[in-house]
Amino acid sequence: LTAVFTIALGVGASTAIFSVVNGVLLRRLPYAEPERLVLAWGDLRNRNVLDFPFPPGDVPDIRAQGTLFEGFAGVVTGRAPLTGDDQTPEQVVTAGVTPNTFTLLGLPIALGRGFTEEDGTPQPRLAQQAGAPAPQPGAQPPPRLPGTAVLSHEFWKRRYGGDRSIIGKTIDLQGKTVVVGVLAPGAELLFPPTTNVERWPDVWIALRLNFEGASRINVFLRLIGRLKPGVTVAQAQSQMDGIAADLRKRFPIKETAGLHFRLEPMQQDLVADVRPAILALMGAVIFVLLISCANVANLLLVRAARRERELALRSALGGTRWRLVRQMLTESLVLAVGGGVLGLGLAWLGIRLLASMGPASLPRLDAVAIDPLVLVFSAGASLAAAVIFGVVPALRASRPNAIEALRPTGRASGGRAGRWLRDSVVMVEVALSFVLLIGSGLMFRSFLALVRTDPGYDPAGILTFSVPTPRGPAQQRAAFIQTLHDRLAGLPGVQAVTAATPLPLDGLLANARWGTEAAVADPTRFQQANLHMVLPGYFEALRTRLLSGRVFTAADNDSSVMSLIVDDRLAAKAFPGRQAVGQRLYVRARGNEPEWYDIIGVVAHQRHVSLTSDGPEAIFLTDGHMGSGAVNRWAVRTAGNPTALAGPIRAVVTALDPLLPVSEVQPMTALVDKAMAPTRFALVLIGIFAAIAGVLAVVGLYGVLSSSVSQRTAEIGVRVALGAPRSSILQLVIGQGLRLSGVGIGLGLVGAFALTRVINTMLVGVKATDPLTFGSMVVIFFGIAWFACWVPARRAAGLDPTVALRED
Repeated sequence: LTAVFTIALGVGASTAIFSVVNGVLLRRLPYAEPERLVLAWGDLRNRNVLDFPFPPGDVPDIRAQGTLFEGFAGVVTGRAPLTGDDQTPEQVVTAGVTPNTFTLLGLPIALGRGFTEEDGTPQPRLAQQAGAPAPQPGAQPPPRLPGTAVLSHEFWKRRYGGDRSIIGKTIDLQGKTVVVGVLAPGAELLFPPTTNVERWPDVWIALRLNFEGASRINVFLRLIGRLKPGVTVAQAQSQMDGIAADLRKRFPIKETAGLHFRLEPMQQDLVADVRPAILALMGAVIFVLLISCANVANLLLVRAARRERELALRSALGGTRWRLVRQMLTESLVLAVGGGVLGLGLAWLGIRLLASMGPASLPRLDAVAIDPLVLVFSAGASLAAAVIFGVVPALRASRPNAIEALRPTGRASGGRAGRWLRDSVVMVEVALSFVLLIGSGLMFRSFLALVRTDPGYDPAGILTFSVPTPRGPAQQRAAFIQTLHDRLAGLPGVQAVTAATPLPLDGLLANARWGTEAAVADPTRFQQANLHMVLPGYFEALRTRLLSGRVFTAADNDSSVMSLIVDDRLAAKAFPGRQAVGQRLYVRARGNEPEWYDIIGVVAHQRHVSLTSDGPEAIFLTDGHMGSGAVNRWAVRTAGNPTALAGPIRAVVTALDPLLPVSEVQPMTALVDKAMAPTRFALVLIGIFAAIAGVLAVVGLYGVLSSSVSQRTAEIGVRVALGAPRSSILQLVIGQGLRLSGVGIGLGLVGAFALTRVINTMLVGVKATDPLTFGSMVVIFFGIAWFACWVPARRAAGLDPTVALRED
């Protein structure tokens, strides 16, 4: 039973993690011929912001010159209020896509039709044609074309109950939009999690973009390309390099930005960030499986030693060595099958646990399941385990010393002869489990560092939510925002109210280019920074420290006021050794040309993208300066439970505008927990594996010492009869165990120094060779080993010499 359960732990743990490898890394993307799909990224070389989306103005050049591609599709996702369909207003997830997206990805339509090229016809504009007279002042713009939408199958079922008559109807999605089709079930957009592309859009909308005349600076499109058959990524990358070089040559802004394009195979890019962590976990769980095998091998070696008389008798009666090996391997296989079946049940439970605790940054976690490939792996792991733990004991048992074993007054000697083998197995167990213990110690140190990290704001007591600003003139938008702010501030228990786009850790990104006076003469000196559009009172509500100068006031919330606030990292980079307040910064934030701004304050850096790293520096501008209405992420601070404000906040928004949905209501601490989830996930898994490995190593150590005590019973009896004190017997047995542990820990230290570098990207605030962690784990493991040795040592010290001497 011990052997079966030990193998079940190893097989179950390895099967559960392999299901993650299979579902996340190996499973094909749900698109037509996904191996030919690539993601295209804009890459600003020598800048601190990478993986740029594309400006629509560059797309015509890419399509025309990209002759090695069957096509490119552009996507951008977001959220918008849905009204006008006789249903309750709702904030829905939208995907703006080029009309060829469904055909390029191979997403089938279940009802109605997909998009046609006509659905992407650009909106007509009041623009002067070449040679035409200038438009008259006050001329009315031409009527807008309605949008065209295709619903996801899941959204169609949830909101419309599967009503087929929705096809052809008009809904209001920040503009009149005609529903023309419904996608087949399971349609999804798979992009790396850091790009913040929504995976499950509710409504897909055909983009009406004038690509030929669109901006080459305003970036927002994510591009998906499909290679022609037989074209390699390297060939396509070479062509994209040529397209980027042509754009740099024709457009000075592209040259000063250092524009380059980068292609990545879609499947590889999707999992690039999590691949090292998953493979590290797979390596850790393979260690657990090996330790399980070593443990069972030790059990079988001890059992074979006790059966030496039986095996010697079989040999004396004509049993061949191969027959004895086959018998022992058959017994091992029976153990492995029992352990594999039980392990499969443990794996099923483990997969459910992984699904519940997996971080949002782990793509396609819902695809993790026990499928045929996982079953094959489980069977293979069980068979491999049988071979690993069965071969050595079988070979050892197949060579019994028949003369010694069959002596009428003798004892089986094979156990003593095979002691070195059992000791070696235990040392390997200790070494492997010690490596895992070091890994869990490093992850624990990382998690502590993450908990103690100062993010630059206080998330406790803040409720965050999203409310779209109604369309209208700038003054009307500003009035709505101010009214909503004042009414929220009047709610009982509310201490502060603010709004921003984006809020820290909310997954959204905006950026701006900045430079000092040197950038006026040399545009290559421009750099990138995160851009935050905020209401006055933002820093007070989030409790971000003001380091110098002042914060925004109501007077700064105006488009004509050229004031901004920077964080301390940007201040140190732009004005090293100088006071930043009072200096000027050249910033391009609201147009194609940069403008001069006065720095009125410097605040502590906020960790916006991640808690594990500082991230880019930041610039803060008021919402009014940006034209009012840019802010739609609200934060309300209260002294009590922030979730209790959800109902009153919804009531306030409904009273202002019944058609405005309130969405993404959650405490800010939930955003922090989400940011900590990947580190917590790795810590829990490696900690579980290390605990299992440690227990198995202790059991193995205990088993070897117990067997040793049993075999040395007569020797111990003689020692006691000759007056040896109890302490010397304890020292004898414990010393043997600690020597084995010392050698194993020494081997484990060498292995840990080499292998823990694999998890370096998962560590926060600690090095992979941290001496404190290594030293602490050595002390802890020696303590565990001492306890494992003390139990059989205590039994040995308590032996009655008269009983012990009867053994021989």
